Parts: sequence; structure tokens; C-alpha cells
Amino acid sequence: MTAVPVYRQPSSNNNAIDSGKPTDAKPVLALKELVASLYREQNKIQNLLSSLGFALRSFNNLNQFLELTPLMAARVTDADGGALILFKSNGRISLEQLHCQDNQATGQLRRDLEKIVRQLNISDHQTTEPFPLSLSEHLDRQIRQTLGTQSQLYSTPVLVKNTERGRLYVFSNDPEYAWTQTRRKLLQLVADQTAVAIANNELTIELRSKERQDRELEIASEIQLRLLPRKCPLIKGVQLAARCQTANRVGGDYYDFIPTNYDQLRQPQDGKVDSPTTSVPWSIVIGDVMGKGVPAGLIMTMTRGMLRAEVLNRHTPAQILEHLNRVMFADLENSHRFVTLFYSEYDPQTRILSYSNAAHHPPLLWQASTGTIQRLDTEGMLIGLDPQSSYENAQTSLSEGDTIIYYTDGFTDAVNQSGDRFEEENLIQAFEEACQIYDSPQGILDHLFDKVHQFSGSDQGNSDDMTLVVMQIKSQK
Repeated sequence: MTAVPVYRQPSSNNNAIDSGKPTDAKPVLALKELVASLYREQNKIQNLLSSLGFALRSFNNLNQFLELTPLMAARVTDADGGALILFKSNGRISLEQLHCQDNQATGQLRRDLEKIVRQLNISDHQTTEPFPLSLSEHLDRQIRQTLGTQSQLYSTPVLVKNTERGRLYVFSNDPEYAWTQTRRKLLQLVADQTAVAIANNELTIELRSKERQDRELEIASEIQLRLLPRKCPLIKGVQLAARCQTANRVGGDYYDFIPTNYDQLRQPQDGKVDSPTTSVPWSIVIGDVMGKGVPAGLIMTMTRGMLRAEVLNRHTPAQILEHLNRVMFADLENSHRFVTLFYSEYDPQTRILSYSNAAHHPPLLWQASTGTIQRLDTEGMLIGLDPQSSYENAQTSLSEGDTIIYYTDGFTDAVNQSGDRFEEENLIQAFEEACQIYDSPQGILDHLFDKVHQFSGSDQGNSDDMTLVVMQIKSQK
């Protein structure tokens, strides 16, 4: 028989395994462990930064957030500690927060940093000469000298609206500690979060202040509205209409109806003033405080109280303005504001209007019998300009159908989109037109306001306070 050859596979691989020679398994395991370590480190940093972001959204107290800043800065950069020093608006600096892993060293480090801060504040307060270095550089150098050569110090600015508001520091005692680009970015990220917290806190304070001011304005506006007449009095043989539109919530315009005999008024239980038809003289007054807003409103309130007290003395209109000017002069001089005022007193029995003007726009009188318009004016200076100012008395006799408008400069100074003013000529023309169309003070008042609004444009608000009082003589029957 012929022998058949048998094929055998080489056994070199088996020999290699059996021989116990090294393989690639250990480097692979080491690489996997390194990747896992980096992944864990990355997760740790992400968790720390997420916690910082959560604190930024959740904390209402800035100090609560600032307590975390040095701790987070040290953790994300693997440093031994961190410190936050802020620059105050008054030019001084303060050590806000400090974190150190070594609790025993924390106390001494805090004392050293506070000493540096104290010395810099004293130096800045005692000399007007600028530091040879910037404040940040000076601070960095002082802290570096305090920590010594065994500690490595790194810092980054805390910028709020491109203004350096402080420095965030980290330090390490590890001689092999490396300040990598990643750690630099992480420290800057924590500093940026700190800047956002500071900016948010300042914005919150500003909003709260604005809310408080808005509330105070609402209260002032409410008080002012209560001080203005809630409705026109019922005077024998007279019909009245009045309206005040302020440019702001608190205005400087003023008008009032003052009875010369307060016994004519009674105060019912509901608090509303009930004015039965009376035949005693009534004062009709209009004024304007230079300026707008709360200061003008306060002066207007003061003027109202003093004038009402002065009317009870039963002096002539000119004497009333003289006394008012002397009493208010000191207060108005200190406030750098003045008041224009037109004071008149109407006697229903004689139909005579007595008046005196303190540089206010003269009221316009439309005489029904002739269809003509004349100004009611006298010589007189602003209230509060000169304590020795004198004023003139004047009178006019009114007849049935005669109409008077008292107004402030918000009417004549109204501006249209082209920059043109309404002026007195347009007001006179509109007034004459209204007297021919309407037979009631309210109709005349509405017509004049409509004319001014049409002139200035309905989409524009008042640039100035606008006040109008319309007085019309009716039959006494």
C-alpha cells in the first residue's frame, strides 16, 4: 500500500502563547482607565459648573452666591484654595469670600489678605497720587508676596459691563501644579458667572428702587387729584367746567374754586363735597408751577393751602397775591422754581369779576353782546421772584352769555409734528368758534381740548400739563 501524507498546521502561535511573552492587553487597559478618569473628571467639572449655574438662577441673595465662588474656582481648577476680592463703587476694596482646603491655614490666610486689603484702602485714602501699578497689579503683587514662593497664584478679573469689579484668585501648594489653558478658561468661566450675579443683583436693586418710586408717584398723583376740585361748585347765575391733564403722573398745574364763606359748604358722611347753589362771592384761581413732576406737584400743593388760608382774610385780589408772594418767597427761592397765578373773585349779586395777575397767561373773555374777545390782565411779577413785588387790581362787569376761559401754557405751547406751536391766536380762534357753536361750558371745554389734540396729533401725549376752566354767565332765574 502506498502511504498517504498527513498535513499539519504550524504551531508557532501556540508556542508564543505558551512561552509567556508580553501582549498589548496591559496598554489597552491603561488607556481605558485614563479615558475613564478623564470622563469622570469632565463629569465632575460639568456637575460643579451646573451647580454654580443653578445657584445663579436660584439665589435671591448675592452673598449666598458669592460664598460659592472661591470654592467652585478651587474645585474646577484642582487648586488648594480660592479668594474673591471686590472693588467697591467708593474706590475701596474688600475681601468678600475665602476658601482653603487646609482649615488650619484658612485663619492665617484670611488675616493676611485682610491686612493687604486694609493697607491698600488706607494708601488709596491718604494719597491722591496714583499707584505706580494698576490696582489689580498692585493687589496681585501684594498677595503673591504674602503667599511666598512655595505657593502658586493665579487670578482673573471679574468684569461687569466691561468694568473690572474685582479679582478671583486660586492658589496651589503643589510644586507640580500646572496652569493649563483649560484651567484658565474654567477660572474665567466662574468669574463670568460671578459678574452675572453682581449685575443681576444691581439690576434687581434698581428695579426695586424704580418700583418704590413708581409707588410714591402713584401716591403723590392720588393726593394731587384729591386736592384738585372733584366737581365744580354751583354758583348762582354761573355754569362752570374744568379739566386738568398732566404730562406726567404728577403735574404743576393748579386750579381751584374757593368760597369766601366756608359756612356755605357742608361735609356729608360719604366724604363728597356737596355745594348747594350759593350767592356768596367765589374765588376762581388758576396757576402753573415752572417745571413738571413731583417737585412741581409739591409746590402746587403748598400754593393751594396758603392761598385758601389767605382768601379767608377777605383782602383784595392784589393784596392776596402780595401776601402769598411774601410767604412763599423763601421756599420758592430755595427750590429755584416760580409760580404764575391768576386770582379772581366773582360776586353773583353784582356780576362783577375782580382779579389780579401774577404773570400768568391772561384769561380770555368772550362778550356775548358784541361777539368780541378780550384779555383779562394786570401788571405783576411771578410768585417767588421778588419778595417786594406789587400787584394791580382790576374789575370787569359780566353779562348773561359772557364766557371766560382760564388756561395754562400747555395749550398755547402744544407742538405739532412739524414743530409749530398752537399759540394764542389759534386758541382765540378756537374759543370764538366754540362760543358760537356751544351753549354750555362743557361743550366749549371739550371743543378746545379736541382742537389742541388734533393740532398736536392724536398719537402724541401731552408735552406739558394742560388745564382749562370755562366760566359762563347764565340767567339768575
